[in-house]
Amino acid sequence: MVIEYARVNNMSDEEIEEEAFIDSSSLNLLIKVTSSLVVLLSVLIISLWAVYQTADVTFGGPPSSLEIWEDEYREMTGLDRVDGFEGSGVKICIVDTGIDMSHPDLEDTNIIGWNDLVSGSDSPYDDEGHGTAMAGIIASKGGLNGVSPEADLLIAKAISDDGSGTDSTIADAVDWCVDGGADIISLSLGGSQGFGSGFFTTDQLEESVQNAIDLGVYVVAAAGNDGEDDDGDVESPGSVEDVICVGAVTRTSSIWSGSSEGDNNGRLWPNPILPRQDPDKKPEIVAPGHEVPILMAQSTGSGTWWGWSSGTSAATAWVSGSLAIFLEVNPEMKRDGSQGGVSAISNLKMMISQNSEMKNGQEDHDDHYGYGLLRIDLLINESQNTSSESDHLGVSFSQMKDIQGRHVQDVQATRRMMTSVPPDNSTKETE
Repeated sequence: MVIEYARVNNMSDEEIEEEAFIDSSSLNLLIKVTSSLVVLLSVLIISLWAVYQTADVTFGGPPSSLEIWEDEYREMTGLDRVDGFEGSGVKICIVDTGIDMSHPDLEDTNIIGWNDLVSGSDSPYDDEGHGTAMAGIIASKGGLNGVSPEADLLIAKAISDDGSGTDSTIADAVDWCVDGGADIISLSLGGSQGFGSGFFTTDQLEESVQNAIDLGVYVVAAAGNDGEDDDGDVESPGSVEDVICVGAVTRTSSIWSGSSEGDNNGRLWPNPILPRQDPDKKPEIVAPGHEVPILMAQSTGSGTWWGWSSGTSAATAWVSGSLAIFLEVNPEMKRDGSQGGVSAISNLKMMISQNSEMKNGQEDHDDHYGYGLLRIDLLINESQNTSSESDHLGVSFSQMKDIQGRHVQDVQATRRMMTSVPPDNSTKETE
């Protein structure tokens, strides 16, 4: 400070004025440059926002929490131990609210058929969001990883924007799936059982589902979400004998609180059924159904492409995608395969009853937990081992399953609604 003070005292008035001018000019230049940078940055931010709002451009990806949850469920169900199979060559028909093809994770999805039974539109859309969420669980590519991203999808819109659809419309959708060559029909929906279900049925949807099964189509349906106020049985068409009915579990493998229980003891009222026998006790299996990572359609208004959903709907889609992998490994069990048909469906259900992961202390079928948690790796291993044993022993695949079936038995509406809670943004409170 002393040196600086001395220097100023030795300067002339002209020199002091000149230095002050230079300092002032530098400050003005700095202010101008800073202001220009602020304006430029603001313009860039506004431009990026405009592009994001008007163009098909996606910034970022799903939250890391969703990716972690997805990995946990893949590990739980054995998907991470099935390498090289993604459902290629298998046709899955999803009957739901449609599909939002503008979603970045669905850009490369193999959509081979679309039918709008609600409004008759020729172009795919989803005005509710549920169908996009289910399709994403099966076939997402990009931010989230679908269970069977290479499967061919048939999409039937039979559920309207209020989340409901009539029996006749959904039945027509199931018939369309069959006519379109579907190997698997995924029904993340449910409602009241038709009168006489178990003896006979006059329910149009149940009749269409049974017809599909008779032709060798695997039908997967939700158990229902009334577990916290259970009516005592799974919903229709999951209640149909040969349908694969799916309950829901959390990431800790415990039953999700909303998952419906099955009535396997038989009853007379309100809808008479005979006691269900293995391997057709309800539900047959449980799968990921709590805070499952999903794709969000634009119609949800959530402001994000990714979220989560809880319900047996999500569990149903997870099983449908997993069965596509199973059929890719075992093409002979597809509806047009050399060992396809009703017997193939019965054989698969027997394998499910024997190769699902039961909860601690469980020894046979549980009215909530079914035959156990889906383990696609165990199912595939069993199918390969059984095929080898059948060839070696000189008995048919179907005969071998009949033998195993006897062993297992010795040992152990007017409207349909989507059975999942509405897809929720991952930032919202759990319903």
